Amino acid sequence: MQTHLADFIRDSDTGAEAEKILRSCVHCGFCLATCPTYQLLGDELDSPRGRIFLIKQYLESGVATAKTQLHLDRCLTCRNCETTCPSGVQYARLLDIGRDLIERQVPRSAQANLQRYLLRRVLPNKPLFTGLTALGRAARPLLNAKLQAKLPATPTTSALPPPRHNRRMLLLEGCVQPALAPNINAAAARVLDRIGISLVVADRAGCCGAVSYHLNAQDEGLDYMRRNIDAWWPHVEAGAEAVVMTASGCGVTVKEYGHYLRHDPAYAEKAARISALTRDLVEIVLAEAEAHLPEFVRSDTASVRVAFHAPCTLQHGQKIVGVAETLLRRAGFTVLPVSESHLCCGSAGTYSILQAELATQLRDRKLMHLQTDAPEMIATANIGCLLHLQSGSATPVRHWIELLDSVYVNCEKTADRRP
Repeated sequence: MQTHLADFIRDSDTGAEAEKILRSCVHCGFCLATCPTYQLLGDELDSPRGRIFLIKQYLESGVATAKTQLHLDRCLTCRNCETTCPSGVQYARLLDIGRDLIERQVPRSAQANLQRYLLRRVLPNKPLFTGLTALGRAARPLLNAKLQAKLPATPTTSALPPPRHNRRMLLLEGCVQPALAPNINAAAARVLDRIGISLVVADRAGCCGAVSYHLNAQDEGLDYMRRNIDAWWPHVEAGAEAVVMTASGCGVTVKEYGHYLRHDPAYAEKAARISALTRDLVEIVLAEAEAHLPEFVRSDTASVRVAFHAPCTLQHGQKIVGVAETLLRRAGFTVLPVSESHLCCGSAGTYSILQAELATQLRDRKLMHLQTDAPEMIATANIGCLLHLQSGSATPVRHWIELLDSVYVNCEKTADRRP
């Protein structure tokens, strides 16, 4: 693709990165077939190729409109197009550039600005979000059906096992997960504890930075990233083997800290090190599975029919495909085939709030395929997908690690009953 960037961007690092990405696109259109919003809307400007054209047009003219912003806002950043693209176009990085620059030029309404500000203030603030969640549960009978569906019932809570092994890994607890689904982290810690790995939480670590960064408050997002690096670094120096992510959405962000902070002289090297150490939980369990597989397969638990939803951040962002399904099968679950497994469920961070209509259509389409063979349970690997899918389904939606943890528990109960 030929480019002629305008003076305001041409000689900058951002301009050089954008130009390189733009020139890698050959406009083949393969991405249209796997873009969720194009599938729904049929408008090429709501496809990766169309959005690339809009960003190119802006970078060459310096002119953007509310319509340009709308089409970029509608993108889920699912990165399915990156999986499909034969030319290796780094679409998500170009989208971040375009969104950030256009945000500064195209004003939003006061209501839209307030909504985005509240999302940035509430979601990453664990004490505030936890308090508001408790208040919402107390007032649940007064809430409308839509809000009740988005607010799960009070979950069972349990503490993480105390660190007792020489092998230690860091755990990012997440923003909303401790309040809405605390058993996920507890289950992860229990499974790894049985394997011989202790999960440790760094006190000052918090939001991975994705919420702010993808709401175009990129400097704020980078500050969250720096704070996490500062919190984790002493543990890394003390020998922590990895930074473990139980939410694939956080994982894809932390794995790219090295890119986000590459121009920061104080953090570039540390950020690259953190990214190299970051592993999705499924990678850790897979690496240890052969040694500990007998503990899974000895379970007397009856086979449960499970449909697995692979989050976009796992399969397209981190390029991890089929691993969770394999572990579930090895643990004795019947994993059902799912059509259109490559398409997004519509959660996409704050997308289900900011683009509720499109998100609901995508959710219902995803649930139709997940429930085709009447599973007893739906499993996934990301808290956002879990909550979004559960809001539209009577079938229980769980994190895959909770299912593996339940097999361990049943193994232990069976062993206790033996003479």
